[in-house]
Amino acid sequence: MRIFAKKVRMNIEVLSQSPLFQGISQGELAHIMNQVHYQMRSYEAEDLIAHSNDPCDFLYVVLEGSVRGDMIDFSGKTIKIEDMTAPSPVASAFLFGQHRKLPVNIVANQKVTILMIPRASVIQMFQISPVFLENFLNMISTRAQFLSMKIKFLSFKTIREKIAQYLLNLAGKDKEMVTIPHSQQSLADLFGVTRPSLARTMGELDREGIIELQRREIRILDRKGLNLMLRGNQE
Repeated sequence: MRIFAKKVRMNIEVLSQSPLFQGISQGELAHIMNQVHYQMRSYEAEDLIAHSNDPCDFLYVVLEGSVRGDMIDFSGKTIKIEDMTAPSPVASAFLFGQHRKLPVNIVANQKVTILMIPRASVIQMFQISPVFLENFLNMISTRAQFLSMKIKFLSFKTIREKIAQYLLNLAGKDKEMVTIPHSQQSLADLFGVTRPSLARTMGELDREGIIELQRREIRILDRKGLNLMLRGNQE
């Protein structure tokens, strides 16, 4: 049984902008949604949408507003993990696998509308649309790769070491100019540091003549200096 199907059709344009549905026309997307079960629910600001450790039985997609993932540490302090705005999917990587439980509390930042697609319907959508299947696999694979890189960068103690490793990886053996594919905030998240700390350290390396900043393009001026930073990490 479909709930609020008319409202979903009104939001097909928004839904089509989600990375899950990239490359799928609005007409095709409407056709797909008409063949599967789903629900739509609205929440007010600060409403708890789902609890940590709840079974992940639905693919959640934010259609309106934004939500956040909150984690509670051992002292009882709430830590915000991530904000997700429309039309982002939420916790899609936990829909399949042996441990299908939500890792965090999902909380509404403001009034939100959430599309909830049952796991069985998601499998049906895979069969209907190979493009949707590929988008889903690409999305969770990219997320896994990002987390793998983040774990790697956590092994470096200082922001300088993290930057050196990142730039040398991008540059390979002989490139002097590299283009950063991430925003400064995304890069800070990858390194596990704050954006101001990252910007400050980048500025220091520029002033020291190790790199030259040109917005997202960076020229490596002192490759030896970057390598020395990494050797310090190994000692």
